[in-house]
Amino acid sequence: MKLLMPKQHGAWAMIAVPFLAGIGASHAVWLHIPLFLGWLSLYLASYPLLLAVKSVNKSGEYARWTAIYSAAALVFLLPPIWSRPALIWFGVAMIPFLAINFSFAKHKKERAFINDICAVMEMSLGGPASYFAATGQINAISVLVWLLSTLFFLGSVFYVKMHIRERNNMAFHRASLCYHIAVPCAVALTGLLLLSAAYIPSLVRAYVCNGRQLTPRTIGIIEICNSIVFTVVLIVGFRYVYGLV
Repeated sequence: MKLLMPKQHGAWAMIAVPFLAGIGASHAVWLHIPLFLGWLSLYLASYPLLLAVKSVNKSGEYARWTAIYSAAALVFLLPPIWSRPALIWFGVAMIPFLAINFSFAKHKKERAFINDICAVMEMSLGGPASYFAATGQINAISVLVWLLSTLFFLGSVFYVKMHIRERNNMAFHRASLCYHIAVPCAVALTGLLLLSAAYIPSLVRAYVCNGRQLTPRTIGIIEICNSIVFTVVLIVGFRYVYGLV
């Protein structure tokens, strides 16, 4: 049986970056290992489930993979939930976003911008979840981890769509550039100047690459590098802003 894996390569960063940001805003604990594996397994389970909604003909195959990945998620998530029972509420928080994803998938409109926004907001929940695993708290910092991650990946959505589906839409290009300018300015105006610096590479790549014809491979490489830089700067920012160094 051939392994069924998601084809949305950008989703891997959406899983890892918020989770690492949550650790950076708190501290690493052993629970993070099974929690991350469980979080990853949940994402893997959602992929065949969404495919089953779109394709009835292969629903049996997709159901098997959904069951396999769900079982793995259950095994990995048992220790974190046993130690931090309230972690289950992060799963509950995902339900409205998943419902929207399923609705768009059913109508074969999963590339819609609103659907992308919901997916970003959903996957960024890994940030406050990892923060909660370490601290047992839901506070302003955990919300900030979620918000900053969401803002970053919304920029990625703008950037990728600008070069692929909206490459001839100049209004979308301008909206993308305006978004990338507005985000670091808005974060800086809240007094979080060091954290706002994490968005500067995104702004630079949005400006430099605006109007250029890039291959999907080049777009992907740029996004990987940008995600790494964002994560590092964000973690360093959290450590200094909140006195964690």
